[in-house]
Amino acid sequence: MYTTIPIEELLREMTTNTGEDLYKFSYRQPVMLVFLRHFGCIFCREALADISKRRASIEEQGTQIVFVHMSENAIAERYFQRYDLDGALHISDPECRYYAAFGLTKGTFTQLFGLQVWMRGFTAGVINGHGVGSQLGDGFQMPGVFIIREGEVREEFIHKLASDRPDYEELVKCCAI
Repeated sequence: MYTTIPIEELLREMTTNTGEDLYKFSYRQPVMLVFLRHFGCIFCREALADISKRRASIEEQGTQIVFVHMSENAIAERYFQRYDLDGALHISDPECRYYAAFGLTKGTFTQLFGLQVWMRGFTAGVINGHGVGSQLGDGFQMPGVFIIREGEVREEFIHKLASDRPDYEELVKCCAI
């Protein structure tokens, strides 16, 4: 992480749509903190579909999924419902302050539009039906996933390309209860 803010202070500041701060939450159970790209992005939609398919398995391991997004909460909840993630905990970060605090940068041309990204985009968008939508947030913001337990980051996946696809179930194994 690249934050200059102490992790405890940062996690206390990060409150979910239910008003709970991540620091306290992480002492009850591990948290899989998923920083999404904007909701119009093919790979954001693919990530929501992937997590939806694996949600039961992740939660059975004792981990709570919390999403960080760049939209208003009402818009985010529509996307979560669309991907069968009703009741998802989430944090709105339209200024991308939390993204930056966790070391998630703005993507380069290659990270966002390189050949490998285009090929995966075709598969995810056209073949798998995730489509393209309106940009709802910073289109250059890169995503990432962090596993937090007892106020500390225990595991992380920082995307090298916008099209990278983390193994969410493998990430949470570090903190299975």
